[in-house]
Amino acid sequence: MNLTTKILRSLSNATLGPRGALFIFHRMSRKDTWSQLLDNGFYLNESFMDEFLTYLSVQGWDFVTIEEAVHRSQSGDFSRKFVNFSLDDCYRDTYEIAVPLFRRHKAPLTLYLTTGIPDNTLALWAAGIEDTLMTRDRVELEEGPLFLTDHASRVAAFQALFSAWDENGAASRYARFCALNGIDQEAMHWKHAMSWEMLETVKHDPYVEIGGHTINHPHVADLDRDQAAHEIGGCLARITEKLGIPAKHFAFPYGRAKDCSARDFALARELGLGSAATTVKGLVYAGQDPMRLPRITLNGKHQSLAMMEAHLSGLTALAGSLKS
Repeated sequence: MNLTTKILRSLSNATLGPRGALFIFHRMSRKDTWSQLLDNGFYLNESFMDEFLTYLSVQGWDFVTIEEAVHRSQSGDFSRKFVNFSLDDCYRDTYEIAVPLFRRHKAPLTLYLTTGIPDNTLALWAAGIEDTLMTRDRVELEEGPLFLTDHASRVAAFQALFSAWDENGAASRYARFCALNGIDQEAMHWKHAMSWEMLETVKHDPYVEIGGHTINHPHVADLDRDQAAHEIGGCLARITEKLGIPAKHFAFPYGRAKDCSARDFALARELGLGSAATTVKGLVYAGQDPMRLPRITLNGKHQSLAMMEAHLSGLTALAGSLKS
């Protein structure tokens, strides 16, 4: 542990005392493949998370579910500091890497499921293009061939395609990309998606909590009320239909202030949810509104215990609020 980490830990414990921190990430990779990824900010390195979970345990943090985090917040039980980790969307590496790691640490992991993923109705286009660019030296685009000579050129190609496609017909563009490059789109989907069969095997795991994350991963605030209710309520109903368990907790896709509005928080309450989570940075204290839980996004490009202490101390939340 370096000096910066020690200072941040000491200051935050002295000034903030017991508190809750809710972390969110999306994907996890093995140590030996993380550096090869083209979008490694979207992934956490398994070895770093192993280190971080060990660190939290040593420092006396309780690992809790979202259910327990909400209970402590509403009851005012802050006798001990606590932390929750949630994983949004649910990719295959959630099942193969993240769940086993958290189970070894006896730490609950909340899975906020986008049901279009196990239903194979939502194109995992970013995962598909990343996978293809990592493994080929040449790909065909509608504009002509693209030659990939090294890791830097692959990263640049991924960033260019992601920027061009995101929010701009990505699913249809990805379908044409697969056709041009002879990619079996369904096989690629299941290479990266968590299936209902996988979810079935973990639904009663004491270290897994399953919640909803819409059907199609839209910006909920951009939808009309009926559409928003369908995305939220339909997701929860589908989880119950497929897994036979209630989904009491929900996370808004993207989750920033512009992505979920007061209408959406009220809708979550009307639908009978126990909580709804955002990605607005902040810590959890007594009386936290359960329909707008703050969460701290973990970025794979900033994996250090010093950065984690900055999150746990509220410094990154403060910096974010000053920017907005």
